[in-house]
Amino acid sequence: MSEIYDCIIIGAGPAGLAAALYSSRDRLRTLVLEKFMPGGQINNTDRIENYPGIERIDGPGLIAQMQKQAENFGAEIKNGSEVTSLQKQQDSKIAVSCGKDKFVCRVVILAPGSDYRALGVDGENKFRGSGVSYCGTCDAPFFKGKHVVAVGGGNTAVEETLHLTKFAAKVTMIHRRDEFRASRVLVEELLAKADEPNSNLVIKYSTIATAIEGDKKVESVKFKNLKNDSLEDYPCDGVFIFVGMVPNTDFLKDFVELTDKGFIKCDCGYLRTSVPGVFAAGDCRIGAAMQLATAAGDGVIAAMMMKQYFRDPNWWNEPVSELLQPGGW
Repeated sequence: MSEIYDCIIIGAGPAGLAAALYSSRDRLRTLVLEKFMPGGQINNTDRIENYPGIERIDGPGLIAQMQKQAENFGAEIKNGSEVTSLQKQQDSKIAVSCGKDKFVCRVVILAPGSDYRALGVDGENKFRGSGVSYCGTCDAPFFKGKHVVAVGGGNTAVEETLHLTKFAAKVTMIHRRDEFRASRVLVEELLAKADEPNSNLVIKYSTIATAIEGDKKVESVKFKNLKNDSLEDYPCDGVFIFVGMVPNTDFLKDFVELTDKGFIKCDCGYLRTSVPGVFAAGDCRIGAAMQLATAAGDGVIAAMMMKQYFRDPNWWNEPVSELLQPGGW
């Protein structure tokens, strides 16, 4: 506990590692605390084709490169370090506890990420990455000419399903209710797509998935109609699940302001939270785009804003404005 870090980053996913790169490259003493192993969700991705500048790479490969970059500039990464609590001290420093271990720093960057909300049905975990996906933007191109099932009814579900129709030969969307919860304009677009002559979009209301089946990959989904309890084995090549995200922020409930769904409240310009000296980056924050590239961008912004806070702690209370000009951070 004698060593005081300039920056402690919680989470070694794309956001956390990008922040570590920028922080350590600025010769700031940087510690990254990771609950498990670096990478988070991205480790489950076999093919990444939408990260700018890299034509194709797998998740673990990209994370290994990001980790090496940060460590080459002096960032210290501790795996298996689950943060249990944070506490603001009287001298404005922040104490970060990992069980019996305690670390002290000047700034914290929160990047614990989030997890896709699971359906919890048989076969879901078995085929995750082998036909089960939670991101249409990421994985739709891999199902070109295939038949996929989309599950959900909110804004993200509708937007992602419409995206899937640009690639898949057929998209069957199921929703447990009789009408969608998404915004009206999105629902109108979805229904218009389904009503097109020879449309590749089919919508099944009052329907849930009870199991995902197959041998080495997804081959079918078991449907249940909630109105008449009828069951159906529905052949398909993939299942896209869009039922929400769960941020990994339970340990922050008594420290920073969170939304009702657990996302960290912060301004979307400088990523400042309700606690001075604490930034949020990546999928854990409100307004996150839930994409690899934007998570990395968040980490960069948080690390750059940290320097502004070091120069002038009173800046924390300044409104998001033209106070900082591009290139002047």
